[in-house]
Amino acid sequence: MSIVSWIILGLLAGAIAKFLLPGRDPGGLIGTTLIGIAGAFTGGWISARWLDHPVSKDFYDGTTWLAAIGGSFVLLVAYRLLFGNSRD
Repeated sequence: MSIVSWIILGLLAGAIAKFLLPGRDPGGLIGTTLIGIAGAFTGGWISARWLDHPVSKDFYDGTTWLAAIGGSFVLLVAYRLLFGNSRD
């Protein structure tokens, strides 16, 4: 997949992770979007590196989507734990 595909996948994965973890985010919409993009890259890298499942060249591969959503979810949880009270 191209870098643009990963960015689009990251945007969608970030939105899905936000849906799975509702509530206020310390970074707002822009922060959540950037976390989604970073999570997609991180999830894809972890999947290829340690889970022995190389990233597919197909945009619609289910495992790639799960890796991207999982990476976004983990980064969103970590971000909330680190910076959760900054907007109170």
